[in-house]
Amino acid sequence: MSSELDVYDLDTYVQGIPHDRFRRLRREEPVHFHEEPGGKGFWAVTRYADVVAISKDPKTFSSARGGTNIWDLPPEDLSTIQLLMVNMDPPEHGKFRRLVSRGFTPRMTSRLEPFVREAAVRSIEAAASKGECDFVRNVAAELPLIVIAELMGIPQEDRHKVFDWSNRLIGFDDPEFQTSLEDGKIAAQEMWFYANELAERRKAETGSGEDLVSVLVKGEIEGEVLTEMEFDAFFLMLAVAGNETTRNAITGGLLTLLEHPEQKQRLVEQPALLPTAIEEMLRWVTPVMHFRRTAMRDVELYGKTIHEGDKVVMYYPAANRDEEAFPNPDAFDVGRTPNDHLSFGIGEHFCLGASLARLELRIFFEELLRRYPHIEQSGKVRRLRSNFINGYKELPVRFARQA
Repeated sequence: MSSELDVYDLDTYVQGIPHDRFRRLRREEPVHFHEEPGGKGFWAVTRYADVVAISKDPKTFSSARGGTNIWDLPPEDLSTIQLLMVNMDPPEHGKFRRLVSRGFTPRMTSRLEPFVREAAVRSIEAAASKGECDFVRNVAAELPLIVIAELMGIPQEDRHKVFDWSNRLIGFDDPEFQTSLEDGKIAAQEMWFYANELAERRKAETGSGEDLVSVLVKGEIEGEVLTEMEFDAFFLMLAVAGNETTRNAITGGLLTLLEHPEQKQRLVEQPALLPTAIEEMLRWVTPVMHFRRTAMRDVELYGKTIHEGDKVVMYYPAANRDEEAFPNPDAFDVGRTPNDHLSFGIGEHFCLGASLARLELRIFFEELLRRYPHIEQSGKVRRLRSNFINGYKELPVRFARQA
């Protein structure tokens, strides 16, 4: 296919999200049949309104039938990933979501605020004491790991195991993190073995703990406790999603501020803008770049027939820059409002941890910009080779209290 419209190519994303290609697709072919290396191809959907409509119609566009990743899996692997809530349709999705949502109530999130602030300050100051460091590993990765470990009941001394497993599971297209798909399976098995050890400890404890492992171990769905595989799937999804996306939102948010110094200064001078600034960072960065659905029946969009069984891929970075949904979408504006971005998805699969991610981002940037408003980039950013996660491997920074 023409490289001018290729939004799959992994090497392209090492340079950044191909917004020029997404812009052209939105304008010329908003539902575009895209070739796929080693696969049967998929429909790329790039307009905001269409992503919303598909997300809200699980009867027509299924998350479960083929999973939510672009590639097709063999039946035995597909049955495993269908245990992940992200790969479920109603009514199963709702049953599982109700169970795990007990760990993400407003009360639970607000209870974490002092803990998150202390962890943010500790991470920032530990990194700043070095003068210069890699922001990704030393700062952005630390806060979400500390928080997800606390939320799930993972001992803090084990949080870097989660970091390693996450990199190997998410970085499957980047040779720096994984040499084969098999290594990703090994990482999952290592995480599941660890999760089962934690579960056994919780079962032996009296009382009902509030951490997510306790909720999952002692919770029931329609009178039935979770099977071991269901528990393992939940643990993996929460541990990975709870740290990987927030890590990249923090890194991408800082990089964006550094690339837009006038907006950074505006935020330093008007910290009350932080809530809208966080939403704009999320729109601009879009940590998760796509999810797939599978058509359950023939359906027509823009005069094109999507056949039953076809793959339909929703591109969130494209939707988040749609001129029909956002005035001047290619401008980064910390005061942008309204800002109904799709970085957390929409519909039944709206991100369960959205309020927690917003809390972490707000507190982190409050503390960082108050303490080190003149932080600056000191080397080349290195991006993850992935067309799924808008990820960052390295961002060298220099901490300075004064310009």
